[in-house]
Formats: sequence, C-alpha cells, structure tokens
Amino acid sequence: MTPTLAELQKITPREIFPGFLGRFIHSNNMTFAYWEVKKDSLVPVHSHIHEQVVNMLEGKLELYVDDQRNELTPGTVLVIPSNAVHKGKALTDCKILDVFYPVREDYR
Repeated sequence: MTPTLAELQKITPREIFPGFLGRFIHSNNMTFAYWEVKKDSLVPVHSHIHEQVVNMLEGKLELYVDDQRNELTPGTVLVIPSNAVHKGKALTDCKILDVFYPVREDYR
C-alpha cells in the first residue's frame, strides 16, 4: 500500500447512529473513525468482531463494556476487546477517535 494523506474536513461525515457523525479513514488493516457527537446521543447495545480503541479527545462519554461502567474524558483511552457487548451515552458534546482492527467494511 502506498502512503495515503487525508484531510479530515474534506471527508464527508456520515451519521452512523443519531447524533454520531463520523469521518472514516481506512488502512489495509484498520479503520480510524473521527466522531463528532452531540450531547445525549446514544450508542445502542451491540458487539462486533473488531477490537476497538476509544480515544477521548473532547467531552465526556459514558461507555458500558460487558456491564462495566466507564467514564471517558479527554486523554483517556479504552480498549474494547473483540465481541464485547457495549453501549454508551454522550454526557456532553464529544470528539472521539476510534481505531478498529480489522477494517470496518461497513464504514467504507
């Protein structure tokens, strides 16, 4: 694969869940999801085969993983294992970078 340079503001955002606008970049093996999230927006209960690393950039997010409550604030990182059941709520407006392995084909 040749190097890829992307400008986030030139990527058209997609609303994956109500209030979750994502811009997506894909490498051969990973997906990088840059989220802008509105306060009180919900991530429904779900799971997926992908490992997920949640990097909080701005705001506060409540995220349950296998019924364990986690409160994420700027500078916190949460690793979600493959197939873990999780859900969440934006307690404020948020900016988040999620990294998924392998690639999220459904986000292409």
